[in-house]
Amino acid sequence: MPNLLLGPLLRHVDTTSATVWVETDRPCTVEVAGRSAQTFQVAGHHYALVVVTGLEPATCTPYEVRLDGEKEWPLPDSDMPPSQIRTFPDGGDPRFLMMFGSCRMPESDDPAERRRIGPDALAAYASRMHAEDERDWPDSLFLVGDQVYADETTKATQEWMSRRRSLDQPPGTEVTDFEEYTRLYHESWSSPLVRWLMSTVPTSMIFDDHDVRDDWNTSQTWRDEKEKTSWWRTRERGALASYWIYQHIGNLSPADLEAEEIYGKVIELGRDGDAANILHEFADRARQETNGRKGTRWSYRRDFGNVRLLVIDTRSGRILSGGARSMVSDGEFDWIEEHADGDYDHLLIGSSLPWLMPHAISHIQSMNEVACRRPGWRGWLAETLRQTADLEHWPSFRASSDRLARLILRIAKGDVATVCVLSGDVHHVYAARATFPERVRAAVFQLTCSPVHNQVPALMRPLFTIAWWRPVAAIWRWLAHRSPHIDPMPVEWTKVSGPYYGNAIATLRTTGRSAEVVVERAEATADGPPRLTPVTTVPLTDD
Repeated sequence: MPNLLLGPLLRHVDTTSATVWVETDRPCTVEVAGRSAQTFQVAGHHYALVVVTGLEPATCTPYEVRLDGEKEWPLPDSDMPPSQIRTFPDGGDPRFLMMFGSCRMPESDDPAERRRIGPDALAAYASRMHAEDERDWPDSLFLVGDQVYADETTKATQEWMSRRRSLDQPPGTEVTDFEEYTRLYHESWSSPLVRWLMSTVPTSMIFDDHDVRDDWNTSQTWRDEKEKTSWWRTRERGALASYWIYQHIGNLSPADLEAEEIYGKVIELGRDGDAANILHEFADRARQETNGRKGTRWSYRRDFGNVRLLVIDTRSGRILSGGARSMVSDGEFDWIEEHADGDYDHLLIGSSLPWLMPHAISHIQSMNEVACRRPGWRGWLAETLRQTADLEHWPSFRASSDRLARLILRIAKGDVATVCVLSGDVHHVYAARATFPERVRAAVFQLTCSPVHNQVPALMRPLFTIAWWRPVAAIWRWLAHRSPHIDPMPVEWTKVSGPYYGNAIATLRTTGRSAEVVVERAEATADGPPRLTPVTTVPLTDD
């Protein structure tokens, strides 16, 4: 009899349909809410994405998962509420809640790891949902990068890896291939509270560097160094193939799935064929850069009534070779600009990396980008600083950052209420409001929430606090503007809340054209799951 290994994960939901993702231990037929799908196989692992159609708008449908007719979800000993699909109403709901955050290490049984990382904000949110009225549950969850940590494995994963290979050989305790990536996802998504939450809250995702490796695609020099190793190609191939399975296909609508060429090829093999070669070849193409383009587009769009989420891949889509340097290709940016247009009140731009950062760090990154182009030892020193200090966010891709600023300015001049960039990565929480030389009608914010479940190194706290100080920012702005190669920023911004530290989750709340963001921190309890305590509430609109 087949068993459910991971999931169910509720992924794309609209007014009449939903997709539910699962992993099983053998080939089978997966049934959810009266719809079924055959599993597909990759390197001996079995998955299914069940497309549930024919739902009524604005309804709640509790569901079970059956494998070959036998109920496998909910688990027999679960005391959580039933998993359910809540569709959106036609024309949108005046009320919308999206929780978001990044950087989530798995929960650990090791006491030292638990003390170091602290309580899980996602588990704390799930625990609170258990006691809440369903009408107060979030409508969406956006995981803004670093769902797994391929370069910072737990003691349990290291012990597991040691039974299949020597950890004395490179890359040591980092993962090497697809099989080890499957272990990371199981470790991250198997904890009971988080597993239940992701079964009932529609979830969108995008990767960041630790999903592959710290500072992934920082520069062409970084890539050249990794390509010289014996393990990098297999590592990146496994990362992209597993990302496609565990994260990417669930981001897509049923219509987008039908148009997804690789998905069609994988499904065509049937449940007994193995799609490993198809995905390995796809991953190799996806990582390659040809004529200023990448082999695939991971960016995507989702609509929630009067709220649009436009997610930008700021890691794999980078163009770095031949002297070029852009966050995504021109063709992908054209796609982003096209899908930023539409009829909505709130535009959420999902970017794992912040667009607006502490002013001092922003100016340093712009200066470093110019310095890295210098020949000889000066360029080498600047590149060394870039990799050591993680100077690879939007400000270090100034042409792309400025293009994003122009896009946001164009949208903000129209009839929208807010434009918010949702980000993570930097291990602190803050909100900053942007202003432009031209008058805009919308409120524009950078909203950053990180980490959900990870440590914040002690040195980072004073550094980020100092980086927000206005006198420090003024010094670095003056130094940056001395360079003839650095144009003044086309946008100004003011920090309106933060920085805050600790494991946290943010909830963006909209009611019609009004919006606010609420940040809560996870705190441990003596004898139960962690709880959330309020940190700050930031109104995003005047009313």
